[in-house]
Amino acid sequence: MEEPFWYSLALIIIFTLLLKLSIAKITQKHNNFPPSPPSLPIIGHLHLLKQPIHRTLQALSGKFGKLLLLRWGSRRVLLVSSPSLAEELFTKHDIIFANRPRLLIGKHLAYDFTTVSLAPYGDLWRNLRRTMTLELFSASRLAQFSSIRQGEVRLLLNEIMKKSCTERKTKIELKSKFTELSFNVMTMMVVGKRFYGENVLDVEEAKNIQKVIRDGMDISGAANLGDFFPFLQWIDITGIEKKMVRLMAKMDRFLQGLVEERREILSTKCGSNGKEVKKLMIDNLLALQETEPQFYTDDIIKGIILVMLVAGTDTSSTALDWAMALLLNHPETMEKVRAEIETKIGQERLLEEQDLPKLTYLQNVINETLRLYPPSPLLFPHEASEDCVVGGFDVPRHTMLFINAWAIHRDPEVWEDPTRFEPERFEGWSGDGSEGYKLIAFGAGRRGCPGAALANRLIGLALGTWIQSFEWERISEDNVDMSEGLGLSMPRAQPLEAMCKPRPIMFSTLK
Repeated sequence: MEEPFWYSLALIIIFTLLLKLSIAKITQKHNNFPPSPPSLPIIGHLHLLKQPIHRTLQALSGKFGKLLLLRWGSRRVLLVSSPSLAEELFTKHDIIFANRPRLLIGKHLAYDFTTVSLAPYGDLWRNLRRTMTLELFSASRLAQFSSIRQGEVRLLLNEIMKKSCTERKTKIELKSKFTELSFNVMTMMVVGKRFYGENVLDVEEAKNIQKVIRDGMDISGAANLGDFFPFLQWIDITGIEKKMVRLMAKMDRFLQGLVEERREILSTKCGSNGKEVKKLMIDNLLALQETEPQFYTDDIIKGIILVMLVAGTDTSSTALDWAMALLLNHPETMEKVRAEIETKIGQERLLEEQDLPKLTYLQNVINETLRLYPPSPLLFPHEASEDCVVGGFDVPRHTMLFINAWAIHRDPEVWEDPTRFEPERFEGWSGDGSEGYKLIAFGAGRRGCPGAALANRLIGLALGTWIQSFEWERISEDNVDMSEGLGLSMPRAQPLEAMCKPRPIMFSTLK
């Protein structure tokens, strides 16, 4: 009786993989590869991965070493959990590891690998990075939009004030406020539109697109079997590819609408109120499109906006959520922040963005938050473009690189009492040189986050202003639950709620 086609195909695939693994083992005898835990045929070390991944990989590094070579299906993976090794990778081997692996999310959620975060290293990426650095996130551009950030923070203060302007403390749900603030700041800087707040007509649209963003982040953090087993790429067993296509279709409609709306406004030379249109981030991109239409296509512009909205909103809101949770559990630290603000800013006005360099203890709190709960506990993967030697070990070309920021930030060899919340550990800390690789919350090297300075400004402004303006307490005597949720940016598992009461400065400064 003739064997079924699928049975024969399966045997061929298994035989091919086993042959490939046998060749790899023979080759390994002649190479000095990094240590590796015991693996299984075909799947390699995938069976060891359990949520949360950053903790699982931290445990593996603690057992087998801070430089490991893993195998996830057909892919080699270099796992790094040491600041000195991270420094070597981001300096000596920065160009070699400047590439990104071609994963499914890059095809469907990043305009076919044309966003700055997922584009391969080359001319396209260099042009995108130059645009982001010079046209959107330069010091002068950030200063230009400081009034927008301050305005959005104060609008949120007014909203909270209306709910808590009594002598009694009022319970406030904070996570959604952080998300709304971050999203409004980004959309106001990028396209001049606010999606949350009073007299806003697009709240439902904002909620829908926020859901698309959350779903996209969840899918990005989920394992796609086709990324590790190439022969499964054309099957889509889990349906993840179809989900990506549906989500991106919704996101693209939203982004295309923003581009067309702004293009129409600019074509009239003035806004609906008859005043000259204020220059926004998208205006710079549309101006570049006129001079270089072959490069700055609508998809390239939408990809830039996508990265700013997704990364800008998620990073800042998540960091604020963790920071407030930590401060609610450590009220003595919150009082130290408030005392610093009152000493250096006074009680006659709300702090402004230009005051932040004076507030060193506030920055220490932010650094300690980012150390304990980095927005990217696992830095987005890099890929080796050629063979190299890392930490004295051979690393083959096309090896994926994961740097476990979570493990580095909580390494007892690097930080004293690493799980303790202690902002004082950053007193006198400059972050220069080798010291900077101990805290890599926003990545490092040429593919580090270009928006890190913006995130720090918004987090500092929002956190400092809330502490200056309100008394905050936990909703009960129990500590806030600090459990981690699932997702690329490691959100908190439980929504953050707190009791708040306006301080006298709110009655004298806000109308």
